[in-house]
Amino acid sequence: MSKLRVGVIGLGEVAQVIHLPVIESLPDRYELAAICDISPGLLERLGARYRVEHRYTDFREMLAAGGLDCVVVLNSDEYHADCTVAALDAGLDVLVEKPMCLSPREAQEIIAARDRSGKTVMVAYMRRFAPAFTEAVEKLPQLGPIRYVRVHDVIGENRLIVDQTSYVDRPDDVPEEAVDEKWARRSALVKEALGDVPQELEWTYGLLCGLGSHDLSAMRELLGRPKEVSAAKMWRNGGYLVALLDYGDFVVTYETGVDDQLRYDTYIEVYGASGTMKVEYDTPYVRHFPTTLHLELTDGDSYERSVRRPHLKDPYTYELEHFHEAVTTGATPKTTPEDFVHDMELFVEIIRALEKG
Repeated sequence: MSKLRVGVIGLGEVAQVIHLPVIESLPDRYELAAICDISPGLLERLGARYRVEHRYTDFREMLAAGGLDCVVVLNSDEYHADCTVAALDAGLDVLVEKPMCLSPREAQEIIAARDRSGKTVMVAYMRRFAPAFTEAVEKLPQLGPIRYVRVHDVIGENRLIVDQTSYVDRPDDVPEEAVDEKWARRSALVKEALGDVPQELEWTYGLLCGLGSHDLSAMRELLGRPKEVSAAKMWRNGGYLVALLDYGDFVVTYETGVDDQLRYDTYIEVYGASGTMKVEYDTPYVRHFPTTLHLELTDGDSYERSVRRPHLKDPYTYELEHFHEAVTTGATPKTTPEDFVHDMELFVEIIRALEKG
């Protein structure tokens, strides 16, 4: 099996808890060849922990140094597009964490860079690689005509779980001007996507790009794209949201928010004419917590209930295996930049529905 030399850009929480350990667990597929972060201290400590000699505070220097086959982009959302385009132009394949970017212009720049380079870009939607979810897609026709769907994602702050289960190195040497520049850049990119909207709507757009992108992306793979957003309501400064998504023959209720409870309450539930299906997710920050598929089916006088746990391998591992296969075989990944554009368009539609009240 061909081994890919990977560079990781961004060494924050998700890199430390998930991506670096998963890469290390796949030594037949990946060699962690370089790391990049704006924190010199974090670079030194994680470089030593993972025995990585090549360490950079500027992603452009890392790309110019060569010696890589692909990069995993895990830094702050505002810089995903810059890093992805630069990596493609350097002839590298890219796995970029969701959201792929924050504005339609950035999305088109990524697609153009991919097309001119001939390389692979895959968006890291790990929930769509969970075996329980892929099995749900296969079993959906057993439910009969769909009558109603709930997409629910109300979770506690990730840090509540992470602090109990993992050690995360949170550096104190990030320049203050870099933090200020990040927030200014974020506001400008959101304005590109939405125009001049109240700050509450900017925050809601951020919630959709972050947590919501998982839910709506999985919903689209399972059900297709809704015809329209019929209505939407937000509260608590845009931190909670409910939207009604019209599919013609049925409606999806999408509900999301973040609270202070130490739990992860996330599922997609499909009500069919003769069956019900529920894909239930647990926190991804504790690896190998299973995603489960709950099925209830009626056939004549028979009623059956089952709970499927197809595998304990975590979705992030399946995701990185899928990326490796796409790169080494030339196959198109399941989660493409165009796929993300559909999500971004849906985010904007939800914001427009919120503006209407």
